[in-house]
Amino acid sequence: MDEISRLPVGRPWLTVAIDVYSRCIAGFLVSFEAPSATSVGLCLAHTGAEKRAYLEGLALDTEWPMAGVPRLLHLDNASEFHGEALARGCQQHGISLEYRPKGQPHFGGVIERLIGTLMGLVHDLPGTTFSNPAEHGTYDSDAAAVLTLSELEHWLALAISGRYHHEVHEGIMEPPLTRWKRGIAENGNPRTAGNSREFLVDFLPVMRRTIQRDGFTLDHITYYSDILRPWIANRDRCRSFLIRRDPRDLSQIFVLEPDGRGYVTVPCRRLERPGISLFEHRQAVRMIKAGGRAQVDEEVIFRTVEQQRGLVKAAARKSRAARRQLARQTPTCEAPVDRVVAVPTIENKSDGDDQTTVSPPFPVERW
Repeated sequence: MDEISRLPVGRPWLTVAIDVYSRCIAGFLVSFEAPSATSVGLCLAHTGAEKRAYLEGLALDTEWPMAGVPRLLHLDNASEFHGEALARGCQQHGISLEYRPKGQPHFGGVIERLIGTLMGLVHDLPGTTFSNPAEHGTYDSDAAAVLTLSELEHWLALAISGRYHHEVHEGIMEPPLTRWKRGIAENGNPRTAGNSREFLVDFLPVMRRTIQRDGFTLDHITYYSDILRPWIANRDRCRSFLIRRDPRDLSQIFVLEPDGRGYVTVPCRRLERPGISLFEHRQAVRMIKAGGRAQVDEEVIFRTVEQQRGLVKAAARKSRAARRQLARQTPTCEAPVDRVVAVPTIENKSDGDDQTTVSPPFPVERW
């Protein structure tokens, strides 16, 4: 449901990571955005970070001690797992990647069973669309829906930390939490991400740009900070810079220093610019070009996004697609959210798509 109107928005995507040894859920992400390098990065950031503050923010009196930078990631062959963003981030943090052999689905048995278990729970919620048309029957999912995206995330966090980790898992014949604690007692605590925000930045989408007199320009938006002055002065000797950005908020970028030691945050040259998402940016550019303008510039883009937001809010009560678009907007210029690891993603049918939920090829492991 939409946060404001409480009208149906659509089906989200779930990305989840599981610790193979203990079967504990190490991190997850639920979002309206389709799987991408960003969703992988957010899931990894949630996995690497200590979760006490996260649970307190949700007012949950439960424990979720699973946190740490994995030594190895088992992945399927989805495109979001083969990009430079993930490869560079894993290399920087000493994480090895192991991809599932094509045509051999049994290699993904642990995560597929978890997906089946989670979907079994989700399909008990009001508003479910079930796993196949036969189950769905005449059930009106839109009329029955009651949860917003944030409420669904809250529900999942409670189901994981308050139930799943405490119930006997058939695959290991003991509760995942018990198995995790024994592993910690025998092997010590895993290495955690010291700064979850910096950890997330290391997994954001990558691009390269040369520096100009006024800073960096990405998709018609110029970014500048006084910290760039020495690089601008020596720009003739500088090769292109590696830049990462969060598609949810284009108000700033993260530029890798020439010596490769770390990233510096560079805001929009016009600091008063609101935070907009890449989704909104692309829509604005399409609208500008469709209107016959030969040239696209920063001022027109932000003015168009502002107009689009007004139109979407006015139409939110009339159209599910408009409400869904509103749910994908960036409301503030806040820094990336501290939260989340990587692994197979559940495909759900979203508005306008013909994709159907992928049923796991393995039996569900009961808790």
